[in-house]
Amino acid sequence: MDYNLAALKLLCVQLKDAQETSSENAMELHNIIFQRAWLQGILVHISADGECLYLDDGTGVIELSLRPEFRGRPWNIGMYVMVVGRYMVRADEPPMIQVHKMVDLSASPDREAMWYLEVLEAYKMFYRPLMEGPV
Repeated sequence: MDYNLAALKLLCVQLKDAQETSSENAMELHNIIFQRAWLQGILVHISADGECLYLDDGTGVIELSLRPEFRGRPWNIGMYVMVVGRYMVRADEPPMIQVHKMVDLSASPDREAMWYLEVLEAYKMFYRPLMEGPV
């Protein structure tokens, strides 16, 4: 994992355009190479063993695969969380985030509205220029 590559602030709907690259650890989204995605949303499902959760960000639902250090924590359906992790496209299965960081933001006021603004700002300031290339 190359931590010099920033985690992209994205919505689930944007991840549908991500493509695998020749590197096994990297993905490409409209000419932007990334290894980690940063998402926020509401937990809508938790498996019985607590290893697999589903996050809904209002634009789509994505599976979260938790590392052992996150499995013992009290995650509950309805929590608003921030996740950062490796985005993986899997054959015959829904895409997944292998979670490296997960934080409960449920107590933060206006968290969802602020997240949409953060994603929009990141797109305008950083991603759009890279996607459009030199003019």
